[in-house]
Amino acid sequence: MYVLTNKQMRNADEYTIKRLGTPSLGLMERAGHALADEAERLAPTGKILCVCGGGNNGGDGFVCARLLKGRGRVVTTVCFADKYSGDCLVNKEKWLACGGENFTDFSCVEGCSIVVDCLFGTGFHGSVDGENARAVSWMNKQKRAGVKILSADISSGLCGDNGLAKGEAVCADVTLCIGEIKAGVLLADGLDFSGEVKRVDIGIVLPEKRYAESVDTDEAKSLLPIRKRNSHKGSFGRVAIVAGSAEYTGAAYLSATAAACLRSGAGYVTLFLPQEILLYYVLKTPEILLKSTNEGGRYAFSEENAQTLLSYDAVAFGMGMGCSADVAEGAAYLLGHFQGRLILDADGLNSLARYKKDDFAELFDNKKCDVVLTPHVKEFSRLSGKEVAEIIEEGLTAPCEFAAKYAVNVLLKNASSIVTDGQRIAINTTGNSGLAKGGSGDVLSGVIAGLCAQGVSAFDGARLGAYLVGKAAEFAVQTIGEYSLTATDVVANLGKAFLSLVD
Repeated sequence: MYVLTNKQMRNADEYTIKRLGTPSLGLMERAGHALADEAERLAPTGKILCVCGGGNNGGDGFVCARLLKGRGRVVTTVCFADKYSGDCLVNKEKWLACGGENFTDFSCVEGCSIVVDCLFGTGFHGSVDGENARAVSWMNKQKRAGVKILSADISSGLCGDNGLAKGEAVCADVTLCIGEIKAGVLLADGLDFSGEVKRVDIGIVLPEKRYAESVDTDEAKSLLPIRKRNSHKGSFGRVAIVAGSAEYTGAAYLSATAAACLRSGAGYVTLFLPQEILLYYVLKTPEILLKSTNEGGRYAFSEENAQTLLSYDAVAFGMGMGCSADVAEGAAYLLGHFQGRLILDADGLNSLARYKKDDFAELFDNKKCDVVLTPHVKEFSRLSGKEVAEIIEEGLTAPCEFAAKYAVNVLLKNASSIVTDGQRIAINTTGNSGLAKGGSGDVLSGVIAGLCAQGVSAFDGARLGAYLVGKAAEFAVQTIGEYSLTATDVVANLGKAFLSLVD
């Protein structure tokens, strides 16, 4: 499914209306019709209230109310706007002309089975205040009392570009996106306020060729590497995992064991560890090979040891290694010499940000590998120099600009993960709050490495890996819940995640 920003949706509206000649009132009629159908599905009986603003979102609500009244439903509207868009005013007058009743407050409204939220659309920014804030609070009070809430396009109070609710926002049971899915529905607070997300096509034509896309089941299926019956271990690639330290022993285990590479289909997996902790891993997972990077309990760079990584198909580097100049040197060496697919995570990223930031342009310009960086928001803040709040505020823009500037793939980990190569953008929404624990990112890096070793590109490996780890978490919580989920539980359910994509 396409995912559009506010500007992209406005451009599509203008293109459809001005260039293709589709009447704007006709589009509003279709949007209102879709809302009416969904409202009846959610509430087959009982009174219906449409809360309308003065913009085109409010116009959709007035159309919805008029159509529902024509079907014999008991419908009222609340609208206290003092300014209206042209199309909204036309449809408000149609509503009143057919005998519809509009109130300017909620004192006369009671006993609704569903509220249709058409207060604000995608153009909303900032926080609701005054009467609008009271309207949002009233709708949420109805929700808590068991009344269904249907939001038109996006929950009122959410920003359509980044999903931020800087004040109170409507908590919907269903959000019906008109035309295309809006970015704010899938990002940040949008995940908690949107409820079930649906899309309805009303004939808006997209003028551009490329938009962000949500990673759905069909897309994930298409990315899954084919496993031929006539094959051997070498057919599915060789992975090197360089990870761990005496301080962070678990990261290497989670990345390299069944979690990461073996369960994602790689043929060979070698775990490279500092000598001091290597013995801890003997027979823990007998399917993987163990090799020492150096003596001691932390990674120490040497060109001789780094060269041994160059023969692998995929390398995952940085998980639990600790932030150091040596780790930065190791990451820089791989960027300049490795020709496979390189996954840089955790301390690989932190070390580059601390010790090599002035060299980013040269390092990435001269790289020889297909690279995916897998930072969470704080790590991306260190890499980009932007504050965390600024990154979240920018929505899809910050990771896309960074990826384009340095010609890399970025997987920005958050409640919804954003994957981009600077041109293409994918948003993954599988998963749950149980993944917000240590070790989840280590599992993800290993899964991506295993997929990439089988010939999947870094971009596709990142978006498929994010989907699979999230899906594994969804299977896991069915039996243990989100509170108790651990990275090890995600590992145990990776097989189910893969099976869900296999016909």
